[in-house]
Amino acid sequence: MVVARKWIYVKPFDGLPKDENFKLEEETLPEPADNEFLAEAEFLSVDPYMRPYMASYPAGSLMIGGQVAKVTASRNDSFPVGSYVFGNFGWRTHTIVNPDKVSGDSKPYVLPSFGQHPRSLAVGVLGMPGNTAYFGFLELCRPKEGETVVVSGAAGAVGSVVGQIAKIKGCRVVGIAGTAAKCEWLRQLGFDATINYREVGQDGFSAALKECAPKGVDCYFDNVGGYISAAVLAQMNLYGRISVCGTISNYNDARVQVPDPQREFVFKQLCQEGFIVTRWNKRWMEGIMQNLRWIEEGKLSYQETVTEGFEQMPKAFVSMLTGGNTGKAVVKV
Repeated sequence: MVVARKWIYVKPFDGLPKDENFKLEEETLPEPADNEFLAEAEFLSVDPYMRPYMASYPAGSLMIGGQVAKVTASRNDSFPVGSYVFGNFGWRTHTIVNPDKVSGDSKPYVLPSFGQHPRSLAVGVLGMPGNTAYFGFLELCRPKEGETVVVSGAAGAVGSVVGQIAKIKGCRVVGIAGTAAKCEWLRQLGFDATINYREVGQDGFSAALKECAPKGVDCYFDNVGGYISAAVLAQMNLYGRISVCGTISNYNDARVQVPDPQREFVFKQLCQEGFIVTRWNKRWMEGIMQNLRWIEEGKLSYQETVTEGFEQMPKAFVSMLTGGNTGKAVVKV
């Protein structure tokens, strides 16, 4: 018998999540039945999507999210004891899993070998965020060598990978982030220019963008929405492509008013598409293995912001939503 700890969503979010929105509970689990296995969490992910997605869940639900876990008991030959898996098991320390009862987009899988790299990358550059960057940028923005790419939320788990892939493809890359330290890290990754949006402010952002992208913007990978995206849109080139990954600027605050973008779309003949990365579920390992190859070749770097302790999940979540992480935010159990 195993006692699992789990974080419950007890009250709908109103603005930034607070302690009162979460409750830590315990649950005694039975032994695995036929075709089941027991997974013990090692690393858990906190991601921006959790904030808007939880709005569709009733109070009392388990907080959603992915994790790297070790199989400690099993009656399923595909998930042997001692193997490590990725699964969307939520904010919990132990989980009984029957893979046949998990929907297609959320099925767990045994991790491939990452060589000398940490297993935590399975919730980062070698997992959902890395695939979000790989597919969301390459499939929707379709970058060409010599083009200018702008990435908002560039120092996060997704944006930092998008910018590096853009450099691999021969593009000029401008990264938007919220601190001087994050901007410095982006330049170390090879970004050609950076904008600290907090330093330049809303009034100075358009001028800063013009300075960093004097030839205009061909591809925009958007993680934030709001006034930043409105300003980028105004400086897009003819036939520009926009990949919309997230709108974190309005996850916790009221939505801001921005100029009507339709004129830009018509006269510049722009193409904008939003996406959820699971549309490429059938090609999942393609993205992971390509990103791993780029890491091994020294073309792709990563950084993690690790919080120690399962009891710190809400704290790590709020810190991530307010820009406290550089690279991928991870909780180590």
